[in-house]
Amino acid sequence: MNLSPLFELAQVFLKLGIIGFGGPAAHIAMMEDEVVHRRQWLTQEQFLDLVGATNLIPGPNSTEMAIHIGYIYAGGLGLIVAGTCFVVPAVLMTAALAWGYVQFGELPQVYPFLYGIKPAVLAVIFTALWRLGKKAVKSRELLMIAIATAMAVWFGVNEVFALLLGGLLGAVWLNWRTQPTLSAWLFGLTLSQTPNSLSPVPPVTSETVPLWKLGLFFLKVGSVLYGSGYVLIAFLQGQLVDEFGWLTQQQLLDAVAMGQVTPGPLLTTATFIGYVIGGFPGAIVSTLGITLPSFLFVLILNPWIPRLRSRQWTSAFLDAINVSAVALMAVVTVQLAVSTLQINFIGLPLWTALLGIDWIAAVIAAIAAIFALVWRINAAWLVLGGAIAGWLVNRLL
Repeated sequence: MNLSPLFELAQVFLKLGIIGFGGPAAHIAMMEDEVVHRRQWLTQEQFLDLVGATNLIPGPNSTEMAIHIGYIYAGGLGLIVAGTCFVVPAVLMTAALAWGYVQFGELPQVYPFLYGIKPAVLAVIFTALWRLGKKAVKSRELLMIAIATAMAVWFGVNEVFALLLGGLLGAVWLNWRTQPTLSAWLFGLTLSQTPNSLSPVPPVTSETVPLWKLGLFFLKVGSVLYGSGYVLIAFLQGQLVDEFGWLTQQQLLDAVAMGQVTPGPLLTTATFIGYVIGGFPGAIVSTLGITLPSFLFVLILNPWIPRLRSRQWTSAFLDAINVSAVALMAVVTVQLAVSTLQINFIGLPLWTALLGIDWIAAVIAAIAAIFALVWRINAAWLVLGGAIAGWLVNRLL
């Protein structure tokens, strides 16, 4: 057996797991740069198909993208290697921080570095959005679907619902556009239906919550959870704090902070929570519970993607799903820009709002975007450069 593809996968996804700050959109942007442009393991269209497919199934999108890529490149073993290597670095970092949190009640001061990392990651996401958008928007109809999806999500429509609606609209509209009367009627009908400071709290003991219950809870989360990391946070609040009482509000906030200050997927929040509740055994069962469903879903779904692409109606559905997924990514990019650059246009004159922007972060983002778009600098170097810039700014100011 040729092991070189497995070593390549391990190398790529260990690196992405270590530098992958910024959430799912950033992770997918980094994967696109690595596997499409640098290594050419996938075409742009294949990558877009995977992005669309992962948005249709439960679980963490970026982890499922890693698993998909591993399965396509090296089969069943590749699936395991890519997914594991992407998740393990963040899991180990989070477990170490959880240990320090429980033992000493504080965390390392990483925020100066994050100040520069965030705008650099924003530039990485924008670069991938630009590339994927140029490939996904194949026609005027797809552009209109993307705009409609983005507007729907921006005004509060559930991401998965908007994505499915965009796909169904595309399947009908793109196949029936030769019959304008019916197309226009269906289009109108479809649209008419669119609706820091961390303080320690004594940890819950492992006797309080049996490990099997903890593992079963996170297995359920990994099996049914759709949407962004904010949906995960809301789910954990409702179940772990309000219903079960396994965590305090403060512990949940600290767990969410861990997901923000460590690279890799936000699912490592489960690692932190598992450690706080049940020590290292709790961290292990929580991490396994939330990640295992993704491996199973990808194993079932992946062989169907080429079949969907080979048929006219399902190919149109996939095109529309892809452009809708890019629209979701665009909304996330705008939201991240607003947060990272501290933009606040609500109730303020334009000049006042512009003066309130964090221009240092904006300059870091602009420089990183230029390096990414013009010279195609690897995301790892952009993240490292952002961290250094953040540290320098903190030292100087």
